[in-house]
Amino acid sequence: VQLQASGGGLVQAGGSLTLSCTASRSTFSRSNVGWFRQAPGKGREFVAAISRNGRRTLDADSVKGRFTISRDNDKNAVYLRMNSLKPEDTAVYYCAAKNAILTAPVGSQPDEYDLWGQGTQVTVSS
Repeated sequence: VQLQASGGGLVQAGGSLTLSCTASRSTFSRSNVGWFRQAPGKGREFVAAISRNGRRTLDADSVKGRFTISRDNDKNAVYLRMNSLKPEDTAVYYCAAKNAILTAPVGSQPDEYDLWGQGTQVTVSS
């Protein structure tokens, strides 16, 4: 299975973007999926995650109320809708997946995921 992150770009502060994470196989529907980001000179930071059936989500405090994670298992896709973007949201955004049982907790640590996409750049200008 391969993951493909897309949808990044340059946007002004206060603007919106929607990132997509698509998978090459239908088994994606058995995976919890997370979004992480990494700014220059910083470590990888958790953004949001969603359970395999989409019923449970987890958001970082820094994005609560602004970002929304969702998924469409029929399309093997997970989305990250980002509103009210700030310059500090500038980073490379990565999606990651981990096969999980239905009751598995949604993880916020990078080492809880074993499949990663290549990243998409988000740049927010002030």
